[in-house]
Amino acid sequence: MIDEQMLRYARHIMLDEFGFEGQEKLLNSRVLVLGIGGLGSPAAMYLAAAGVGTLIIADDDRVELSNLQRQIIHRNDAIGLSKVESAKQTLCSLNPDIQIEVIDHRLSEEEAAAVIANVDLVLDCSDNYRTRHILNKLCLQARKPLVAAAAIRWEGMITSFDFRQEQSPCYACMFDPEDNLSPDNCATLGVVSPLLGVMGSMQALEAIKLLIGAGDTLVGKLAMFNAKTSQWKYLDIPKSSFCAVCG
Repeated sequence: MIDEQMLRYARHIMLDEFGFEGQEKLLNSRVLVLGIGGLGSPAAMYLAAAGVGTLIIADDDRVELSNLQRQIIHRNDAIGLSKVESAKQTLCSLNPDIQIEVIDHRLSEEEAAAVIANVDLVLDCSDNYRTRHILNKLCLQARKPLVAAAAIRWEGMITSFDFRQEQSPCYACMFDPEDNLSPDNCATLGVVSPLLGVMGSMQALEAIKLLIGAGDTLVGKLAMFNAKTSQWKYLDIPKSSFCAVCG
C-alpha cells in the first residue's frame, strides 16, 4: 500500500477489525454490482470510496430524467447516456485508485456465470424477481457471497447469503422460484428516494464485512426497514431442507 492509499483509507486502517490487512483485502477484491439504479448507486459509490479494487457494474438501461430522484450516481447532464458509462464517470472521479469495468447489455445466464466465477462477491441491485433467482442460483453454484436488497414505497429489505458456508440459506429458501409474483417495482408503485440510500448503503456495508471477515452479517436473517416509522424488524431465515435450489 502506497502512502497516498494509506492517507485515503486511514479511517479504515485505524479500526481494530480492519487495519492494513482488511484494507488490502478490499484493494484486492472484485465485486459485481448488478443494476446501477436506486440501490446500485449508493452501494457502488460507497464500495468505490472504501477502496474495493475492481468494481464490475452491469446495467443495460439509459439515464432518464425520472431516475434522478433516487439514482444519485447519475447527473442531469448524463440523461441519455448508458447508466454504466454515467456511473463510471462518477466512480472514477470519486476514487481514481480503483478499476471500473462496465457491462452495458443484459447478461445471459451463461455470461453471468462466467462473470460471477471471477469475482469475490455479488450485489443484487436489480428490481426483477427472475433475475434475483438466477443470481442466487449462480452464486450458490460458484460459492460466492451474495447481498440482496429491495425497496418499494416506504419499505425496504436486505439480507446476505454466504455460500462459502454450507449452512447458509439461499434466496429460494425465502421465496419459491416457481411463484408467479406480480412485477411491481418503483416504476409502478413509487418509492421515497432516501430509502434507496439506506438500503444501498447497507448493501455496501454487508459487502465490506463479508469481504474482510469482520463483524456480524445478515446471513440467515432478513432485515426489514419501515421508512415511515424509522423502525427495523428482523426475521430468521433457516436453511430449508425442502428448498428446490440449495436443499
